[in-house]
Formats: sequence, C-alpha cells, structure tokens
Amino acid sequence: MESLLTAAHQESPATVSVHDGPEAKELSDFIQNVLDENSALDVIEIDIRGKSSIADYLLVASGRSNRHVSALADYVQRALKERGFKELVVEGQEASDWVLIDAGDVILHVFRPEVRVFYNLEKMWSVPLPQGLEGVKEQAPEDTT
Repeated sequence: MESLLTAAHQESPATVSVHDGPEAKELSDFIQNVLDENSALDVIEIDIRGKSSIADYLLVASGRSNRHVSALADYVQRALKERGFKELVVEGQEASDWVLIDAGDVILHVFRPEVRVFYNLEKMWSVPLPQGLEGVKEQAPEDTT
C-alpha cells in the first residue's frame, strides 16, 4: 500500500500531459469505452478537478474475479500504450484484487466487488456506491474504524 501512496505524490510518468482541459475528459471517456467493451461492472467517473492535484478524473470499476480484474487492467494498459502512453504506473496486478493504473490526469482503480466495497473509495469523494454493489455490501467485512 505504501507504493500506492508514494505514487500519488510523484509526478505522473505518462508521456502525454493533459492538464485540466478537454483532453482529460476525452481520456476518461476512452478508458471507459475500453472497460465497457470488456464487460467491466459498475464503472463510475469521479470528477476531482479542483479537489485534488493528483488527477482530473478517477475511474472506479469492478471485475467479476481476480482473472477478470487482471484482464481489464491489461486491456486498458494495451489501449493506452497504443494511444501513446509509454510509462504508466501500474500497481496491484500481481494479486489482482485491486489494480491501479495512473494515466496522468486519469487514475483508474479496478477492484473485485468485495474489495471495492471494503475500501469504498467512492465514500471519500462523497459518491454513493453503485446499486450493483448493494448485495456485496452486506457480505463485506465490517469497517472497524
């Protein structure tokens, strides 16, 4: 987890910088299309422009299993590299419970549903969990904090 926190404080290594312009939204839409084409579940976009300096958009998605999470991350990485992003920061692909892809001004989180509900990144940004995760929410471990 330390590497995720460290990566958030470094400059993004993506080769294309899209600071707060329409390009960031286009990139977010592009990634969402790749996720949609590959059956990602409960994809949400969180606009964090003006709230955080790490990115303009956060995308959060779910995969059905570790294998699906890994495959989704792989599809997105390949599509971004074809688009000119040479040095993406990717964390968590080994375990594939939660994979983070930093593409500059868009950061993607791909989770297994149970892990997504447990960490509930949406809550940090005051966004409700998608309705598709309500059944999983009841099965998730209790938050002890």
